[in-house]
This record gives sequence, C-alpha cells and structure tokens, in this order.
Amino acid sequence: MRKLILLLLTISVFTSCDDGDIINIEFDFDDTFSACGELVFYQIKDNPYESLSLKITDPRWTLEKLIAIDTITGQLINDQEIVIDIGLAGNQFNYRSYNADPRGLFCNDVPPSNIQILEDLSSVGGKAYINVTLVEDDLDGIPAEFEDENTDGDNNPATNPKDTDGDGIPDYLDVDDDGDNVLTSVELDDNADGDNDPRTNPRDTDEDGIPDYLDSDDDQDLVPTINEESRSADQNPANDYSSPGIADYLNKTITDSVPATAYRANQINQVFKITLRVEGVSFSTITQDLFIMGTLVDSRLIKTRSITPEF
Repeated sequence: MRKLILLLLTISVFTSCDDGDIINIEFDFDDTFSACGELVFYQIKDNPYESLSLKITDPRWTLEKLIAIDTITGQLINDQEIVIDIGLAGNQFNYRSYNADPRGLFCNDVPPSNIQILEDLSSVGGKAYINVTLVEDDLDGIPAEFEDENTDGDNNPATNPKDTDGDGIPDYLDVDDDGDNVLTSVELDDNADGDNDPRTNPRDTDEDGIPDYLDSDDDQDLVPTINEESRSADQNPANDYSSPGIADYLNKTITDSVPATAYRANQINQVFKITLRVEGVSFSTITQDLFIMGTLVDSRLIKTRSITPEF
C-alpha cells in the first residue's frame, strides 16, 4: 500500500473554549477504489476507519456508459479524459470517519445501524478526472505484442495490425489466425520443448515451414483444413476423426472434403481500466486539495465481445 497523499492533513478542532488543539490525520489509502450504484466511487481504509467517496449524479455517466464501446469498431466511445464538476448538479466528494468498519454503508439499501459517522466533510468545489482505457486480447496463447509484425515501428498491435487470414480481425484479436476453423490455441505446440513458450517450436504437421496456426492446409493433402469436416459440420475440424488418435485435418491419407459454409464465432476478451483523481477540492478543516484514488477494482470491467467474420 502506498501513501495516497504524502502529507499529514491538519484538522483544527474547534471546541467551546477554542483551545486551538490540532489533530494530525495521516491518509494511508490503497491504490484501488470500488464502485456501486449509479454512480458512487469509494475508497476505505482501516485504523482509523475513513473513506473518500465521489457521488456522480450527472445522468451522462454510469459505469456502463463509462465503458461503452462502439458496436462496429469495438473501441471506446469515450476515449478522452472525463471531467466531473464537484458541487454542481449534486456531484459530491466526501471525506468521512467512522467508529467501525464502514464497508456495510456502501452499496446496501439498508445500512448497518451500529456504524456511526464521526465526521462528514463535503467539498464545496473541485474537479474529478476519470480516465478509461481498454485492452483487448484473443487469449489464444500468443501474447498480443508477438502477433504484430510492427511494420510501423510503434510497438502497438492495434495500429497497422497483421491479419493473416484477411477476415478483418487482426491476429492479436483473432482466435483463429489462419481462418481454418481450428482455434490457434489448439494448433500451437503442446510444449514439447518444455519452455512454456508457445512461440518456440510451434506445431508444423506438414513440415512446410508454416506453423499449423498460420497454415490453411495443415497436412498438405490439398484439402483446406476448413473443409475437412466430413464427420460433423460444426465449424470445428478438430473433432472430426476417420481414424482413432488423429483428426482428419492432420491426416494426409484422408482427403474427404465438405465445403465449409461459415466461420466460427470469435470471442475477444476485454479488460477496462478506470483511474480517478480529484483536484481543487475544498474542505472546511482539511488543507489537502489533491486526492489520487488509483484504479477501480470491479468485476464489471472484464467483458467479452463476439465477432463472426463474414464467410
């Protein structure tokens, strides 16, 4: 855990005698925060129990809207930094302290009755800055950075990407790089060399110098792998066997051909990242005006999208 703010926040406690006592509070929050409702971001620490929370009432933003993607391109609709004005339209940024663990207060319709808020401060101004990024991968066993020839020299597989089978889905997002309806993960080496690196010594059944996962005719029997489905027409040649122990698409002696009519669906894994910082806040008894809340942890930030290439 890092120090959220590298400082001691000074809080002046005013009593009836105004004795000028000063209490030093050290914020020691984690690098992550949580979310609930539509839309509250919050961060909690123990010993003592404290929280920072941002409530966004602007109807333009919910968690789902923050991570919305274009259904055609698959890219983020909101790829620019999002700025929320605190104190306007009900947007609130709060610091609170408690007598007990406050986790039950957030995201529950009926909060526990034994938790008391000892101090509740609401900022009268400031801005919250939200940044959303998206990383996609086909999880085919080959890291995305190795599925790009990097002809543009930017080390980014998303720009000028390699598309071996020309189906419109770049290799780093394509679960079937050669378009033969056998998954790349199935056509890779079975780690025969023991180095746990799928890029080394990938399987090359016909020994033509092209690894199976990039070869449209794996056994070189002149029947495209995609058409070697004489046993079941389910867009998966890997489960068609005429002889025990070896699939037809890897068996050069089997040349039965059933023309394929479709490609299999392509599942793309999506991981969204949301970071949050709050600047220029103004509390009555806290002098710090910058809070870097880190990265959101939420299961809703992991998704998949499906594309079926046109045949």
